[in-house]
Amino acid sequence: MEPTVVYAYTQDVPIDEALYRKIIDALGAEPLAGQLVHLCVRRPDGGLRYIDVWESREACATAFDDRIHPAVDRAFGGSRPGEPTVEHLEVLHATGALLERA
Repeated sequence: MEPTVVYAYTQDVPIDEALYRKIIDALGAEPLAGQLVHLCVRRPDGGLRYIDVWESREACATAFDDRIHPAVDRAFGGSRPGEPTVEHLEVLHATGALLERA
């Protein structure tokens, strides 16, 4: 049995919860193809951090091109600042119900 390989990262974003909710609303209810989990957590300094796990880097890139960047652009009113730094995670092991369905 081959190990499950996923693409995972964290990203600290310079936005507040209200703007985050606008982005989520702009994304719509349809799940993003290839996204296994997305967590948005509050950092101790009050900012937000995303923790994302995707089936593949390619699925992530497609989702950003097709849905995420357009939604962020709409939420920012067309003047989105640059992309926050992504910290890629080296996944040594992944398990869980979401991976079983992938």
